[in-house]
Amino acid sequence: MYNKIIKLVIAAGIIAFAVYQFTEGNIGNGIMFILLSLIFVFLYFKNEFILLAFLRLRKQDFEGAKKWLDKIKNPEAALVRKQQGYYNYLHGLMVSQTNVNEAEKYFKKAVSLGLSMDHDMAMAKLNLSGIAFSKRRKIEAEKLLAEAQKLDKQGMLTDQIKMMKENMKRAVGPNQHFGAGGSIRAQKRRG
Repeated sequence: MYNKIIKLVIAAGIIAFAVYQFTEGNIGNGIMFILLSLIFVFLYFKNEFILLAFLRLRKQDFEGAKKWLDKIKNPEAALVRKQQGYYNYLHGLMVSQTNVNEAEKYFKKAVSLGLSMDHDMAMAKLNLSGIAFSKRRKIEAEKLLAEAQKLDKQGMLTDQIKMMKENMKRAVGPNQHFGAGGSIRAQKRRG
C-alpha cells in the first residue's frame, strides 16, 4: 500500500510532463497526460482498495471485502481522514455479524472521523443505536436513532428506523418487579 503523498507526487510529475508536451507542440499527448494525472488525484481522495471493498460488499461478499481491506496495512499513513472513516465503517459492517463489541468500536471511530455521505453516517449511527439498545443503554440508543433519522434525508433507512423504534417500544418496562406485582394467585399466597 502506497502512502497517500506518493499519489500526489506521481500526479505532479505527470502534470509536469504534460506541460512539457504542450511546450513541444504535442497537444494531444499533453491532454492525455493531464487526464492520466486526474486518475491519481481521484485515487488520493477515493482509495482504490476501499472502492473495491464497497463493490464486494454490494454483492454480500464479506470475505472478498475483508481481503481488499486487509491490503491497507497502515490506514493512518495511507488514507486521508474521511477514508479512514470509511475504512472503520466497512470493518464495522463486516464485524457486526459476529462480534458486536468490536463492531461498536469500529462504528464509533468511523463516526468520530466522519463520513462524507449523510446516509452512510445515518447507517453507522443506526448500527450504533442497535448495539447500544442490545446493551441496555436505552437513552443513548434513542439519541443515536434520532440522529440517524435526521441524517436520513432521502428516506433510505426509514423501514429500519421504524423497526428499531417498534423494538424499543416493545422492550419498554422494568426487568424486575418490586412490590405486589405478579399474578393474583401469587398475591393471595403472599397475603
